[in-house]
Amino acid sequence: MYLERLERALPDVQRRIERACERAGRSDDESVTVVAVTKGHPVEATLAAREAGLQVIGESRVQEARAKWEATGDLGLSWHLVGHLQRNKVQRALQMFELIHSVDSLRLAAAIDQEAARLGRSVSILVQVNASSEESKFGFTVDDAFDPIRDICDLVHVRVRGLMTMAPFVDDRSVLRETFRRTCVLFERCRDELRRFDAAHLSMGMTNDFEIAVEEGSTMVRLGTVLFGERLR
Repeated sequence: MYLERLERALPDVQRRIERACERAGRSDDESVTVVAVTKGHPVEATLAAREAGLQVIGESRVQEARAKWEATGDLGLSWHLVGHLQRNKVQRALQMFELIHSVDSLRLAAAIDQEAARLGRSVSILVQVNASSEESKFGFTVDDAFDPIRDICDLVHVRVRGLMTMAPFVDDRSVLRETFRRTCVLFERCRDELRRFDAAHLSMGMTNDFEIAVEEGSTMVRLGTVLFGERLR
């Protein structure tokens, strides 16, 4: 079921990303990574994503991801945490995820740094920005984000590889575009002014808005429903 759906959906998604890049005048070497978000779907969805050629798997919950990660451990997949991370789950998260998109506070960043130091390794993260200033969303507001990002960059065992944001779930394209644009402006400032800011990834865009996000500079889109259908749970 999942593979058949992906074989239909993925080429269309890839065409839409290519056209968005063309509209924005982005060069061919500015690639956009599709993070296949399998939250709420069984391990079969993860296996189908791998068979369809998708290498990056996104999960929102540490516990749910664990069973899928263990079942697919020898397939060479890259696992990303795209949902909110609680500090008491940092140790388990660092066992599985290569990139954490959702570092939304200094306390969480410090907890990751501490666990990474214990493990003797560096951990790649993105700082989550609440560019729409919605109370229901996690992350730093754009106006207040620069100083905390600088402080997170100073942590020894954390590698800040970019930013992540979530746009409001609205139909107003101008609101979506402004959310992504503000995040991109902050990303560029961090890139230019912070020596330890890696500037590798700008994670913006989901099923309902990924084309606009790509037009505004996204390098990673987090796609679930458009690839796998509605979540089963």
